[in-house]
Amino acid sequence: MLGTLVTGLLTGLGLIVAIGAQNAFVLRQGLTRRHVGPVVAVCAVSDLVLIAAGVAGIGTIVEQAGWVIDVVRWLGVAFLTWYGVSALLRARRGGSLQAATGEGASLGRAVRTAVALTWLNPHVYLDTVLLLGSVANAQQGSRWWFAVGACAASVLWFTGLGYGARLAHRVLATERAWQALDVLIGLTMLGIALTLALGA
Repeated sequence: MLGTLVTGLLTGLGLIVAIGAQNAFVLRQGLTRRHVGPVVAVCAVSDLVLIAAGVAGIGTIVEQAGWVIDVVRWLGVAFLTWYGVSALLRARRGGSLQAATGEGASLGRAVRTAVALTWLNPHVYLDTVLLLGSVANAQQGSRWWFAVGACAASVLWFTGLGYGARLAHRVLATERAWQALDVLIGLTMLGIALTLALGA
């Protein structure tokens, strides 16, 4: 049981700990200290739902419904392109981290963005639902312990990323550093959008 739980934890971390659209957004919210709790909750709960769906066997449906993944892919391309361009425009305008903490997106907009970055990413269905679901179901009778480990990985990662970002507050408190971060986020979003558009 413990071994399966640890395997799920490590597998979950292996899939989630990467620079991606969702992680970049959570990092930015953590640095600005705005709506961190709700954003972390949306990302973590979404992962829990997707992991549970994969372990319950929904991955088979995802595998067969290729057209659904295509629709999600192109919606994701459009959203990531918009978000990437917005980040680059923010970088061009400038503004320090202190200014960003005093104003910015509303709670509703932050939550909607977190939902879109999670559910409009076709890789979340392929990785979290299909891949994790397949690995979990290979664990014989302890698949749900594997799922618990994978769920723990998501909760730990998003909580650490969102709230741990505050430790870098002083480092990124200058306008130049904040511009560099927005450029990095913008290029990351556009790169992922291009990858999705090319069908990779």
